[in-house]
Amino acid sequence: MERVPRDPDEKARLAALQSYDVLDRPRPAALDDLTRLAASMFDTPMAAVSLVDRDRQWFAGSHGLADEQTPLDVSFCKYVVPAGQPLIVPDATRDSRFAGLPNVVGKPNVRFYAGAPIVDEDGHTLGAMCVIDDRPRRVDDAQIRNLVTFAGQAAVHLTSIRNRLRMADLGDELARASQREDDLVATITHELRTPVASIQGYLEILGDQEDLAPYRRLIEPIHRNGERLVSMVDHLLAGTRPDEAPLPAPVGPVELDTVVAAAVNGCRPLMALRAESVRVRCDAPVRVRADLTRLAHAIGQLLRNALLFTPADRPITIITGSAPRPFVEITDAGVGIPAGELPFVFDRFYRGRYAREQAVPGVGLGLTIARNIVEAHAGTVTVDVSQAGVTARVTLPVAA
Repeated sequence: MERVPRDPDEKARLAALQSYDVLDRPRPAALDDLTRLAASMFDTPMAAVSLVDRDRQWFAGSHGLADEQTPLDVSFCKYVVPAGQPLIVPDATRDSRFAGLPNVVGKPNVRFYAGAPIVDEDGHTLGAMCVIDDRPRRVDDAQIRNLVTFAGQAAVHLTSIRNRLRMADLGDELARASQREDDLVATITHELRTPVASIQGYLEILGDQEDLAPYRRLIEPIHRNGERLVSMVDHLLAGTRPDEAPLPAPVGPVELDTVVAAAVNGCRPLMALRAESVRVRCDAPVRVRADLTRLAHAIGQLLRNALLFTPADRPITIITGSAPRPFVEITDAGVGIPAGELPFVFDRFYRGRYAREQAVPGVGLGLTIARNIVEAHAGTVTVDVSQAGVTARVTLPVAA
């Protein structure tokens, strides 16, 4: 195995890594969410926030990976730390550094790897934000920039986690409440997602067996409903967040079109059912300070509403802009909102007449979650009805 050069200040890097107090603990929900979004954006089955320790890599956030950690001997991410720049491996079987690794020749059959360094505010490279596939592939410059953005988000999430722990140690009640809720969500997430991920993994193996082809019509609904179960629990947790544990502040700079692309990507299954495509117009790059995962989730909730209440042959348009402040507008030509219901659409568990009559799926938390997330970003979200249709508008502060 080729020896990887160590950071000349490796002791300081390892001390910095320990200070975040995330090793050997339940994975923070924010980092799990970030990896899930990255896997969706890059269309890969696996993604991780991998923290490189002395002799192991610990997955502080993970999607599609069965292990919580692996030895450093089989790590791709360890090469990112000393280099301090993205590492792209189009096909691991053709790279002498990785071709013989057990995770390449056996499960999970790593072929493609892309990782970007997670660098904290003191300049220490803690590990890598990576996406992984079991098929060879290539990425373009725009995708690499997006991966670097994800890595930056992971770094600031880690800093936020450390700051809350420090404040809680100092006796700040708000920080303690927020930390208690984060610990609860992390535990529930771990206890729910770990067995479901195992079930999903076995289902994928079964789905690949040729002799089980006649049973695929039974396997696929089980797989789909497992994902739906996890999403529903996440949705309920987000929509019933206690008032004493407000959402964390936005974490770092992102391009608004990246946020919109992530939101659109999350709604692909609904969009695939439409005859009329969703039109997206991002005239120029607009930078905002945001939690990429949460803001994409908020805009995704607004887009999902538009998709559910708009006939498949009618248009939906998404527009971003910067004047007078950064904004995203989603306009649909759907069924509209009955007179008198508009003041209540953001209320928790509120379901309007059309939702009930048309048996639209949901529990009435989507707009509540969107509003809470946008307000945590010091922004506003409004819903207006006109002859043109229903317009949901998110307005955000100018990034410093």
